[in-house]
Amino acid sequence: MILYSTKHASPDVSLEEAVFRGLPPDNGLYMPYEIPTLPQSFFDTIGDLSISEIAFEVAKALLGNDVPESDLKGIIERSINFEAPLVGIEPNKYVLELFHGPSMAFKDFGARFMAALMSYFLQKSHQDIHILVATSGDTGGAVAQGFYNTPGIKVTILYPTGKVSDIQEKQLTTLGGNVTALEVDGTFDDCQSLVKQAFLDKELSSKYNLASANSINISRLIPQSFYYFNAYAQLKKAGVDKPVVFCVPSGNFGNLSAGLIAQRMGLPVKMFVAATNINNIVPNYLASGVYEPRPSQETISNAMDVGNPSNFIRMQLLAGDAYEEVVKHIAGDFSNDDDTRVTMKDVYDKTGYIMCPHTAVAYRGLSSYMAELGEDVTGVLLSTAHYAKFLDVVEGTLGTTVPVPERLSALLSKEKVAIPMSTEFSDFKNYLLQL
Repeated sequence: MILYSTKHASPDVSLEEAVFRGLPPDNGLYMPYEIPTLPQSFFDTIGDLSISEIAFEVAKALLGNDVPESDLKGIIERSINFEAPLVGIEPNKYVLELFHGPSMAFKDFGARFMAALMSYFLQKSHQDIHILVATSGDTGGAVAQGFYNTPGIKVTILYPTGKVSDIQEKQLTTLGGNVTALEVDGTFDDCQSLVKQAFLDKELSSKYNLASANSINISRLIPQSFYYFNAYAQLKKAGVDKPVVFCVPSGNFGNLSAGLIAQRMGLPVKMFVAATNINNIVPNYLASGVYEPRPSQETISNAMDVGNPSNFIRMQLLAGDAYEEVVKHIAGDFSNDDDTRVTMKDVYDKTGYIMCPHTAVAYRGLSSYMAELGEDVTGVLLSTAHYAKFLDVVEGTLGTTVPVPERLSALLSKEKVAIPMSTEFSDFKNYLLQL
């Protein structure tokens, strides 16, 4: 796999270099020159394949000769070893539950695959690396779990103070070991900016081998494509053959970009719906053709509180680049907090299904699109996190107590360990240089 920078001012790189660099020197994003199309025979038999078998075939096609097949199978077996079930909740509407991994969020797919891939490359090169990651909620917990005690890897997680749920905060501040949490006095955008500046700083780059575990890293997107194929496989196995619409709750737009990769590889998708909260920069772009980032606003669907989505350019390129092409593949919708609460309550009252706020945003986006489309399609909405990670919001909205998995409830009694950090890059740089 050969990758280029979206700003076209940095040299092309191999997969290994892209994984460890994270960002090109010109501050673009790495993109593969070629995205292969899978053969029709794969789709003919996909309903008979497990998620790990699907993951192996997709990864093999994307990575080519970068990782030998025997090693790639080992990477898949270590990282994609949990299910992503498709649950029907209403006629023609399905929830793709992506929260059955260790941290109970969809980020487990990307973080665990990335950790296994990095570990494979590090064993070959005998190097150590320091991972920097910004989180608006679930990325931090997934990265902490995925990289915990991985030899040769240190992890520093930056998260905005007061803007993640209690359980999310405990997931990324209680592991210790090779994982350190920095509590930043700002927004997710501030955290993301600090990480990006660190990668571009020559003094830091000369002292450390820095890498990113955010969705700016291409190795995060590759495994996220797996579950789109797996959803289609489950539909096919169930005998559902209507055109498929995926609705993706979106913040940094890595998740939706991964879906577009799957589509480019041949997955039959009628449309993607980008569903956001009031940080609706991309839905506004899809409606007007004008892309205008702005400071993020705090909502109850906090993992999507992103005002300048890092993966926008990837999404744009994968969907055809020109606005006229992008809107052929992606529609947009957004919800405010009142909309989200109403959706959570309505779905629970009608079906008994409990949704986290992000899932509710996706449900509303899918319902709006299907009603407007007026065609007989199958709608699949991505559920990105277990509802119990947002317990106060969920119970307050539903007006009842809800069951909490033991592995999440056990976190609440653990002591948070986090280092306060300002939004000034000089402070963050000094902290890193003193390590």
